[in-house]
Amino acid sequence: MYVNAGGWLCFCMVIALAVSVSGKPSTFFEDFKVTWADSHITQLEGGRAIQLLLDQNSGCGFASKSKYLFGRVSMKIKLVPGDSAGTVTAFYLNSDTDSLRDELDFEFLGNRTGQPYTVQTNIYAHGKGDREQRVNLWFDPAADFHTYTILWNHRHIVFYVDEVPIRVYKNNEARNIPYPKFQPMGIFSTLWEADDWATRGGLEKIDWSKAPFKAYYRDFDIEGCAVPGPSNCATDPKNWWEGNAYQALNALEARRYRWVRLNHMIYDYCTDKSRYPVTPPECVFGI
Repeated sequence: MYVNAGGWLCFCMVIALAVSVSGKPSTFFEDFKVTWADSHITQLEGGRAIQLLLDQNSGCGFASKSKYLFGRVSMKIKLVPGDSAGTVTAFYLNSDTDSLRDELDFEFLGNRTGQPYTVQTNIYAHGKGDREQRVNLWFDPAADFHTYTILWNHRHIVFYVDEVPIRVYKNNEARNIPYPKFQPMGIFSTLWEADDWATRGGLEKIDWSKAPFKAYYRDFDIEGCAVPGPSNCATDPKNWWEGNAYQALNALEARRYRWVRLNHMIYDYCTDKSRYPVTPPECVFGI
């Protein structure tokens, strides 16, 4: 039993995955494809749920068949349980371009049994990344499914965990700070080995005797402007995610955001003077 930022208790039911584009339920392979190691991705519940597997032979990954330009994407994930040190489960948006990549990352860093799971977020805009923040989750994300969401509109990008904002990146283009808004991005997820950095900076190595490592997914929800699609979709102010209610955090979200940053943030690139003797400009103007 865990208490979240609002003080309420969270009990989550394990049910099947349902892929939803604009509210239309479908099976996994209608909207997603395996990108590597299809032998390590298993459909469950008639394709409404999936399992990702990592062993000494391979990790695995999948991606959306379409790209999107602005909107909201969420998925429910149950992470690798037990001793997951050295593993990374990732959920991210990526423009899939080499030179000027845009990318919005959730990376869940495995742990030794009993230690908190860490979620790392990162943002690439116009090819520039290195904007990592890390938060220790306030619940056990391997015990049940939890919802992870990225909201992306013209005003800001918000990363949510169970409706609790943990990261905000504002559009500060007026101050010559890059913001991802020109390139559509696909939706990706992977389970892979990264024991050179993932757990305590690489001090904790993966224990292959605990393999195979498994993560589960369900309830994909994609609401955005698919590309190719209507040319005016991405600039349409009538899109719900561009509405007034989504231009800034509301009062409850702002309180929860402050709570996360005060109690659970363990790393912020904005305050890392060894990497950035001069504070990055987006940190000066507020993120």
